[in-house]
Amino acid sequence: MEDNFNKHLGNKLKLRRLALGLTQTKVAKAINVTFQQIQKYEKGTNGVSSIRLLQLSNYLKVPISYFFEDFSEYLINLERTKEGHMTVNYNFLIKIYSELSSEQKIKFNKSLQSVSAGVSKVV
Repeated sequence: MEDNFNKHLGNKLKLRRLALGLTQTKVAKAINVTFQQIQKYEKGTNGVSSIRLLQLSNYLKVPISYFFEDFSEYLINLERTKEGHMTVNYNFLIKIYSELSSEQKIKFNKSLQSVSAGVSKVV
């Protein structure tokens, strides 16, 4: 799957770069890599790190999700999320919640209550 995603991302990168009329060199300079690295990204030879993906999305003026659009695994997970089948890591949520300040916890709880009220009205 990783190779497929690298190729998918590379194609999306190339399409956007060309749509903006940019050269590989110009994009490379903007994110502080060589143009050869951009070539490797576009061919799917090299994967793109998260920080580079963020830099590319900012420079190319697209949301990060742009690079995932039309990728089958992303679409499958997107559907699962909509259906409520995504596994929730409750330990992670508890850890994050425990790190909130008292004020943040109060705001969070109020938000949950308003969401719950909205859900019960719909049901």
